Amino acid sequence: MIFGKHINKFYIKYWYLILVGILSLILVDYVQLEIPKIVGAIVEGLNKYIDPSVEADKLTIEALKGLILKLPIIALLMFIGRFLWRITIFNLGIYVETDLRDEMFAHSSKLSREYYNTHKVGEEMALYTNDLQAVKMTFSNGILTLVDALFLGVLSFYNMFQIHKFLTFLALIPLALIALISNVIGRIMKKKFEARQKAFSELSDFTQENFSGITVVKAFVKETKELSRFKKINQKNKEKNIDHVRFAMLLWMGINLLINIIFVLIIALSGYIRAASPKQFYAGDVIQFILYFETMIWPMMAISRLVNLRSQGKASLKRVDEMLDYPVEITVENPVDVEIKGHIVYNNLTFKYPGRDVNALENICLDIPVGYNVGILGRTGCGKTTMVDLLLHMYNIEKGMITIDGVDLMDIDLYNLRESIGYVPQDNFLFSKKVIDNICFGIEENDLELAKKYAEYAAVADNIEDFPERYDTILGERGVTLSGGQRQRVSIARAMIKNPPILILDDSVSAVDTETEEKIIQYLHDTRKGQTTIVVAHRISTVKDLDMIVILEDGKIIATGTHDELLETSQVYKDMVLLQQLDDEEGGVGNE
Repeated sequence: MIFGKHINKFYIKYWYLILVGILSLILVDYVQLEIPKIVGAIVEGLNKYIDPSVEADKLTIEALKGLILKLPIIALLMFIGRFLWRITIFNLGIYVETDLRDEMFAHSSKLSREYYNTHKVGEEMALYTNDLQAVKMTFSNGILTLVDALFLGVLSFYNMFQIHKFLTFLALIPLALIALISNVIGRIMKKKFEARQKAFSELSDFTQENFSGITVVKAFVKETKELSRFKKINQKNKEKNIDHVRFAMLLWMGINLLINIIFVLIIALSGYIRAASPKQFYAGDVIQFILYFETMIWPMMAISRLVNLRSQGKASLKRVDEMLDYPVEITVENPVDVEIKGHIVYNNLTFKYPGRDVNALENICLDIPVGYNVGILGRTGCGKTTMVDLLLHMYNIEKGMITIDGVDLMDIDLYNLRESIGYVPQDNFLFSKKVIDNICFGIEENDLELAKKYAEYAAVADNIEDFPERYDTILGERGVTLSGGQRQRVSIARAMIKNPPILILDDSVSAVDTETEEKIIQYLHDTRKGQTTIVVAHRISTVKDLDMIVILEDGKIIATGTHDELLETSQVYKDMVLLQQLDDEEGGVGNE
């Protein structure tokens, strides 16, 4: 069995499965222990015919039939009991694994970006696979092993004690040694299993990362180098697994050898005592005692198995607990439900990322009225993405630094806030589903006509019509089967179909040609009247016709205004315009 604050509740939730499983297991153990009595009685009764000096009644045919008829009844009860404990105890493990995985996924979805910046995907996948499997096995098989070993062991010991006290105490020697050995070895096994799980996490993470970046690996002709790295990590994983298995086998074989030695001694001593005291220790007693001791072998072996299971389960549960105990940093204590319209105010916003010493944004002051189309320009790393990410409450900020429609951003209900914002991130992440599934991701149900409409607004409808299955075309992982420009435009359609009061495009037209870019910007003008749109860009052509342009430099706003106003007031903006005009003349405009 295994205990912990995230798993204890399942003992209460599934008490009925545990109860039925334990009772079924006890039934099997109880009737199983009737077999040595029957065999002993038969042997003792028949022995009277061989040795008249035996002080036992002769076994009549009727008595023999009665004893033999008990065996099929016992077999039937054992079959029913084993069937019941298998479907309850094994199902119990599956239920616990499923519930725990649901809880983990729900908690994972609440964790901040900072958590995923420090925890790799492969490490997380190891939690959901290997670690949960170990917890499941310990929870279900641990109950099975513990109850079976205790009940069967105690009953067997009691019956043996009734037959011969000295031999029974002799049989307890391996139990004492096993308990001592298990206490020491259990700690070592836990450490070895933790090392094994860590090695698996590293292997899983490396493999996932390489498959995701296979295009880069091929482009740089680094297949051989990556294979060499993989072999080293895989070799380390193999060594940790072999080390764990070797130790587990040594434990198993050592205990098995110890038990077999005691078993041989018990048989020899039983024979000796029978020969020395034929009227005190009958042949039937010898057979019964040996059969009971055979029955006790499983509880003895089960102890080593339980030690192995618990060491694995505790190590894995510790890793699961660490994830489930990781604090949910992005929360709203007393959420306010607001009908968001899109009036955004940055009020002296200063922000630094957790663990960083330098401010990403400093003294940002900006008023964006409802219905404004705003462009944000600046060099790479100047804080453009941070500025829009904070609108989604991806990180905590001080109260009063951002308000939406007069309400503090930190007080707005998270679901309400994010449901009111359409967001197109820089990486344009797409799911490996159908095109329509990706476009309609932000609404309740897939709507083909609506998907077509917004694909047209995002200037990607013609491309989709050329796909083999059109809107039913399955995209590769992360949308890898699409070009960069197509991914961007499908992402734009996905954000626009929500018809949100606030739309954020984070460098979302950088991979399209200027003609397509103009179409998308025109669609935004035509379809989002009265709604707020923020466009993060590098190209002047993307933002020159917007209502307001904001220039960022080193996390600070250095200029705001329209295109014409900035040409008059901002030397930085004029330099950017001039530089991009030169690029355009030299054919530097990006194409798909």
